[in-house]
Amino acid sequence: MKRSKTNSSSIQMPRLGRRRFLQSGLALAAPLVISRSGFAASANETLNLASVGVGGKGWSDLASSAGGENVRVVALCDVDANHLKKAAEKYPDAATFADYRRMLDQMADDIDAVLVSTPDHMHAPIALAAMALGKHVHVQKPLANNLRDLRAMQELAASNPSLVTQMGTQIHSDQAYRTGAAMIQQGVIGKISEAHLWVSKSWAGPAEGRPDKSDPVPDHLDWDLWLGTAPKRPYVEKIYHPAQWRGWRDFGAGTLGDMGCHIFDPVFTALQLAPPTSVVSRGVEHYEETFAPDGDVTYGFEASPFTTDNFFFRWTDGSGASRPDAARASLPPDAQLPGAGAFFVGEKGVMVLPHWSMPTFYANNEPLEIPVESVGSNNHYTEFTDACRGVGTTSTPFSYSCPVTEAVLLGVVAASFRDRELIWNSADLEFDYQPANENLGRREQALITQ
Repeated sequence: MKRSKTNSSSIQMPRLGRRRFLQSGLALAAPLVISRSGFAASANETLNLASVGVGGKGWSDLASSAGGENVRVVALCDVDANHLKKAAEKYPDAATFADYRRMLDQMADDIDAVLVSTPDHMHAPIALAAMALGKHVHVQKPLANNLRDLRAMQELAASNPSLVTQMGTQIHSDQAYRTGAAMIQQGVIGKISEAHLWVSKSWAGPAEGRPDKSDPVPDHLDWDLWLGTAPKRPYVEKIYHPAQWRGWRDFGAGTLGDMGCHIFDPVFTALQLAPPTSVVSRGVEHYEETFAPDGDVTYGFEASPFTTDNFFFRWTDGSGASRPDAARASLPPDAQLPGAGAFFVGEKGVMVLPHWSMPTFYANNEPLEIPVESVGSNNHYTEFTDACRGVGTTSTPFSYSCPVTEAVLLGVVAASFRDRELIWNSADLEFDYQPANENLGRREQALITQ
């Protein structure tokens, strides 16, 4: 393809106001039409890559993806000028932008694929805009921070099979999770009746919500663009950007959103689960503006070829009262569960799968002597860039990763309704309890008029 270089610094365009930004976010519910396909014509053709969000995790996502075969970084976008400067020094030939809409508008014919590594609330707006232009997308987990946006992403991807999609859960391609999932499917501990998933950290925000103050916005940060489609609020130092946004309901998805897509992954992969049919939270209810600590959510599922009837799994997070039931793991007296991971209770024993470590096996409080042979690792990033060039496929496409993220977000909703079992109809995107249905989409959009 013939490519033209676009340099955003040489183009003066009027600023898009906040009202138009919010309107573009609300338009996600409207039908989207694919205007063109970014599918590469040949494996030898260069893949032109853009990256939105190039600080923190976005920096490593960009560097890892740019290392793929025949990949050229053509555009960089970040609302933080310091992040953008660092990335531009590494990729000096790339055009730079603060606003992803400007990038897509000016470089629609120059981009084949887009990396999305922003705070959670902007994953869906950016990915949907890129997909509507026929761009392949690699989106960090969770794919969205609400169920309606997530379903829009799933449906748009399904409507255009030529789009390559990937969720940024790189541990999916690591040998530990791949080996554990393979051994469950080999039946080494029989069919699975229950699983327990946990992480000992917490992304809880302050219970009192936002402070009654504001701080000057740093010169290097475009605060309106950072807020994006979220309701407007004053900037406050060290409370939202960088990194602390995960604890706030307008921006993140809490501990479940941060870690659930990782730790749910081998359970969904190994057991070939469909979305849950029920969910109930026994943990602390979320606060008005922030996520509470010590999550405790149990999910019910229809049976799969690898489970018994009435299979369920329980998720816990935090360091307080919500802890996995270690007794169910059948560990020897001198053994402890790792700080994060999952264990599967089967007909013939238990498999413990630590986060980032190989599985171990137990029965009757004794180790089970089951040989563990690694199935090897893949490169999650170059798997995506190769697939965009027509070489192979991705292992966490939206057809797989949207149901995983759906389960994560169901738990986020359930944590606002402690001790109430919610029956979930995935096909209709509906709970059996109307107050829960009011939590399916983005939070308050009352500030659309500002």
